[in-house]
Amino acid sequence: MPGPALVLVHGGQHAADCWEPTLAELRRRAPDVPVLAVDLPGRGSSPADLATVTVADWVDSVVRRIEAEGLDDVVVVGHSMAGLTVPGVVARLGAGRVRRMVLMAAAVPPQGRSILDTLSGPLAWYAGRAARRGGPSAPMPRLLARFSFCNGMTPAQREFALGRLYGESTRVTAEPADRSALPREVPRTWILTLRDRAQSPATQRRAIAALGGVDEVVELDTCHDAMISAPAELAGILLERCRSTVAG
Repeated sequence: MPGPALVLVHGGQHAADCWEPTLAELRRRAPDVPVLAVDLPGRGSSPADLATVTVADWVDSVVRRIEAEGLDDVVVVGHSMAGLTVPGVVARLGAGRVRRMVLMAAAVPPQGRSILDTLSGPLAWYAGRAARRGGPSAPMPRLLARFSFCNGMTPAQREFALGRLYGESTRVTAEPADRSALPREVPRTWILTLRDRAQSPATQRRAIAALGGVDEVVELDTCHDAMISAPAELAGILLERCRSTVAG
């Protein structure tokens, strides 16, 4: 049995193409497991006005893609700022269809707070300035993205990552998080990226507490963009969670 489908949700400044290295590993190891990598509204195959898009729009878009693909059982995986989107998707689909929620290096503000409230260092300065200016932000400067997302990558991985940066909604970064409908019975996995400069391990542990805890923490010794820097390791982690779901 191939298990549930994997639904991969990207974070801020990214699009579905950031998952390509991990997708290749997943298809090589388990070609029978359905995998859906979504473009959130405002980039890639899902055009929208980043000046007006909301978290609810992102949730609606992911749910529509899951429904269009006819996926009944899913493991929903979210990276970075998908810590806003994925809980809403899980709440909409419910425990009857979501077999596990996996968050990787995720930004999860306390209930009623925003992403801007959780950032520190250069990213806090950059995101705060963009929010004060209003309107969508441009793709992040390469030097900042390299520092924040790409430490420890090979040159080829780094060029791949820096060639796939996208503008972002400053409205979403300032939007208060609402997880009041998130079902606790859906198992929760957190992939903790140990060399992360965008979401440090300490910041991620605070995010886990804000989420209300998880069922397991899996440590991965890599940078923020683990789907590019450690695709083989990440694919193995995700497939193991799919298989354990079937076994359970």
